[in-house]
Amino acid sequence: MPAALGALLLLLPLVGLVWRGPWDELPRLLREEGVRQALWLSIRTATAATVLSLLLGVPLAWLLARVEFPGRGLARALVTLPMVLPPVVGGVALLLAAGRRGVAGRYLYDAFGVSLPFTTAAVVVAQTFVAMPFLVVAVEGALLGADRRYEDAAATLGASPWYTFRRVTLPSVAPSVAAGAVLCWARALGEFGATITFAGSLPGTTRTMPLAVYSAMESDSDAAIALSLVLLVTSVVVLSALRGRWLPTARDAVSRAAA
Repeated sequence: MPAALGALLLLLPLVGLVWRGPWDELPRLLREEGVRQALWLSIRTATAATVLSLLLGVPLAWLLARVEFPGRGLARALVTLPMVLPPVVGGVALLLAAGRRGVAGRYLYDAFGVSLPFTTAAVVVAQTFVAMPFLVVAVEGALLGADRRYEDAAATLGASPWYTFRRVTLPSVAPSVAAGAVLCWARALGEFGATITFAGSLPGTTRTMPLAVYSAMESDSDAAIALSLVLLVTSVVVLSALRGRWLPTARDAVSRAAA
């Protein structure tokens, strides 16, 4: 009975969303200018955040997994902190760091006249902040569980560290990198709290799908439900794709990183 109640608690809201969805009006709603802007902006920013996470997160995961340095445990905890930090708090922290009068943002504004908050770039930064830890944890766990004898053999044969990383290390953890990237993209696509705090909700500039859902609930519930259905379908597709091939690898990687 508790298991049935737990499943009901998780599934009933999703069933209600699908049941009340304006399926007949969905094509028309998705053609509306505001909805299309939010969809396209979300896809672009989530993709940019994923690329940025790959460029920064994979080397960071390698550093945490391969290099011994003082305070590595604290560094690992701080890297994963955005996974449990309330997103609104993350948005406030981003404002205090990169805002016009922030710790680093003031120098950017004084030197170049660039103000990051409430721009499309701010959306990408907020999404990267909350999504990149998922990629780092998955890749770090895979690196911790990988057999280092192949890397040692490559080094013995004269391979440079960069060549070894590119041709030996990275291919060995490629499934975890792919799984982490997909999870990162899905998390960035659904980001709300840090985005609305750091980037605002400006139509066509910073109003992503989650923000559009929140805004549409006050005026057009059908549009809000339509956007919610798009997010729901995207999440189901992502999880279904990972479940069969990559999710066990990513889950084992996360378990190894936690251990």
